[in-house]
Amino acid sequence: MPAATPVLLVSDHVAGAVHLLTVPDGAVAGRLTGRHLSEHAGFLALPGGRVACVDDRRGELLVLDPFAGQLVERTVPVAVPAEHLACDPSGRRLAVTTGLGKNSEPWSDLLTVVDLATGEAARVRTRAGEPGVTVLGGGDPLVVLRHREPGALAVHRFADLLGAPPGCPRVVPHAVLALPDDGHGDAYVPGPELVFAATSQGVHRARRTGDALTAEAVVPWGSSARGWYLRFDTRRQALWTTLRGGDPDPLRWPEWSNQAWRHELGTGRTLLTELGPGLVFRLALARRHTAFSRIHPDGDELILLDADGAARRFPLPGMDGAPRRGGTPWEGVQRRAVAASPGSDWIAVTRGGHGEVHIVHAETGQEAARPRLSTPLHHGGHLVLRVRNDGADGDPVGR
Repeated sequence: MPAATPVLLVSDHVAGAVHLLTVPDGAVAGRLTGRHLSEHAGFLALPGGRVACVDDRRGELLVLDPFAGQLVERTVPVAVPAEHLACDPSGRRLAVTTGLGKNSEPWSDLLTVVDLATGEAARVRTRAGEPGVTVLGGGDPLVVLRHREPGALAVHRFADLLGAPPGCPRVVPHAVLALPDDGHGDAYVPGPELVFAATSQGVHRARRTGDALTAEAVVPWGSSARGWYLRFDTRRQALWTTLRGGDPDPLRWPEWSNQAWRHELGTGRTLLTELGPGLVFRLALARRHTAFSRIHPDGDELILLDADGAARRFPLPGMDGAPRRGGTPWEGVQRRAVAASPGSDWIAVTRGGHGEVHIVHAETGQEAARPRLSTPLHHGGHLVLRVRNDGADGDPVGR
């Protein structure tokens, strides 16, 4: 497949299928079956257009190369249920945390670290929760776990974890930096070695100093709402999230407010853009646009923000089984996933339950194709869009 050809991996984690599509025509170029990928851990961009993800049923880390003749490049056993997935800037050293899965409360405390260059892997015990993770690069890589209740950034040396003896021993952090108890959302910017964690207070920032972290000033939300998700924009050198406000009761979801939040790392400027009420989940970063899907009983839409923060809105056809008034947006309903590449102007958004993917050009807003897949994409599925050398691996945290 030519290096400049955008490709789309579409995971139906309920049906256990991964579809490979070419963009923009939506043609099916490959398929995996019997693979139930962790939607929560998501896809992790690796160098060369490759992608890492976790099969939650088989307990395997998958390294996929959508540009090669054989889609699966490597598999490595890891502990599940996978909560979060991250790698160091080289894409060589990976970490997978465990937590909730299909359980009502976190129960697993296992952390797996993997060295793709040597094939080595080790499992250790940390503490039960829903830990986020970042893997800092350099001569001695560090694994930073973001814990909740009590909140903390726990720092471990990667080499110590990889060298742990068999039997999943409990490990003690090399260094700890306190956080509020409600952290959710992680980002890592490799150049300045900055780690970010979202809490109700704002975005906590810490800089690597040797084998530890030093706290820096908290970035305020600038709103009464908060973000639950952080994403590093490699092209614009900015952090992104969606601020969700209003009554937190899931039954009130149609009234939730949503704002796109962008914080420019160079200038320190924060920009807010109103997205409208309802459910806005993950976002996607294209070459010159940022994409959001908004679900609401009065109609769904794809929202594209340009570099100046101007929003264009495009209606999306409704979903059978979509969240409704009086119910929650999480249990037994259909949703949407959105994907883009910093090396492309194409956006993909799913229509959960229908097996459809809308492929839209961000500059024109025109839909180029709407392939219907052989599985329904329950819960909206999950997507990643790659161009071989798009720079997406500059964000080393799974999404």
